[in-house]
Amino acid sequence: MREQVKNLKYIFRPKSIAVVGASGTSTKVGAVVLKNLIEGKFGGKIYPINPKYNKLAGLRCYPSVLDVRGKVDCAIIAIPAMVVPKVLEQCGKKRIKGVVVLSGGFGEVGNNELENKLKEVADRYDICVIGPNCLGILNPYKRVDSIFLPMYKLKRPRPGGISFVTQSGATGTCVVDLAAQYGVGVSKFISYGNGTVIDESDLLEYLETDKKTEEILLYLEGTKNGKRLLETMKRVNRKKPIVVLKAGRGVKASKAAYSHTGNLAGNYLAYDAAFRQAGVVVAYSLDELFEFVKIFNQALPKGKRIGVVTNGGGLGVLTTDVIEEQHLELVEFSPETIKKLKRIIPPYANAENPLDIIADADSGVYKKTLGVIKEAKEVDIIVVIVLFQAPAVDERILNILINLSDEKKKPVVVIAVGGEYTQGHRKILESYGVPTYSSPSDAVKAVKKLVEYAYSIRSGSGR
Repeated sequence: MREQVKNLKYIFRPKSIAVVGASGTSTKVGAVVLKNLIEGKFGGKIYPINPKYNKLAGLRCYPSVLDVRGKVDCAIIAIPAMVVPKVLEQCGKKRIKGVVVLSGGFGEVGNNELENKLKEVADRYDICVIGPNCLGILNPYKRVDSIFLPMYKLKRPRPGGISFVTQSGATGTCVVDLAAQYGVGVSKFISYGNGTVIDESDLLEYLETDKKTEEILLYLEGTKNGKRLLETMKRVNRKKPIVVLKAGRGVKASKAAYSHTGNLAGNYLAYDAAFRQAGVVVAYSLDELFEFVKIFNQALPKGKRIGVVTNGGGLGVLTTDVIEEQHLELVEFSPETIKKLKRIIPPYANAENPLDIIADADSGVYKKTLGVIKEAKEVDIIVVIVLFQAPAVDERILNILINLSDEKKKPVVVIAVGGEYTQGHRKILESYGVPTYSSPSDAVKAVKKLVEYAYSIRSGSGR
């Protein structure tokens, strides 16, 4: 691992941060970043940098980073592009090893000379630079937040195991918002923009050994080094699942991607082949990206045999349709499993898969039934459909599902279709790491990705 990649620790875990371009004008990027660090309760020292002010937000303001007497681990730069290399030079002289450049106006608009100058300065001082032209980074564990969007507009997610690497700040914004809404925990959020010094391969390499990261989301528009990205994905994916969304699949979209970050989007078929070779999980939409990653905190299945438990027969049939469409297997319960189930379910219910325990089944029936399915040797994956609207279902079902998921014996997914009341229960389950879905299609597609990933890990190759 090269020195600049190692220096990512100063960006994710700094003890002191300088905000270059801090401002008293609330709508300025530097003002938002400064406010977010203070209100987010960053535990280290904060140094506003702007020669126009003596004080900002109750803190002493310095003309430049060179005027700060104490040690500075990280600098967040939000100033016009033309002066960024000069400030980066000052950071180098100050021995600041981590820098986030939020400023745009570099290679993405054809200003390659300026971008090359930035890289030259960073390389000369071994500075780790995220950006330029990026949204910033977030580490909820350390309350490090350089995202330049106000907290009242963009909620920050709780600490967790998912790290999100994105070229696009706008796309990243959507995922962060969704994660916060559903209580999904995030380890690191990294918008790396043009990737001039630190690119997607560097970030994957760093996250490979990051103890707080369990799964990785990657939004990619293009890369400058496809061969290295492929080799890095192959290695990292063996340890931590990678879910990737590649934008710029069409000719016009490819041109748009280049103008966005200055990275060549390339032929999508070549990317798709590389993803398959690496064995990573491919999403084809923003919704899929978010839906797929949730399931990877579950135990890896031994096969593709699914057992379905439902208190709504119609949803069980719809789920069966999707299982067949996705070439998974709705397993036949063994005589032993059927015998155990008949002791639990009403005499007018059939002990077949999908198992309809009838709408008047309470949470106790769910618990006993799932206990049997959990032990059934013929079942690899458990899909639980819950009509929270049913009168007999109460809050106890939440603990039953959470405990079943926490056991990590077999992967568990929950399908819950409905409005505000149902969505409230879904959020609770999501916050405890239980993957829930609002449709059979979304749930089974996610299961398919988990099955494929498990197969690629067992076989030691991509798909």
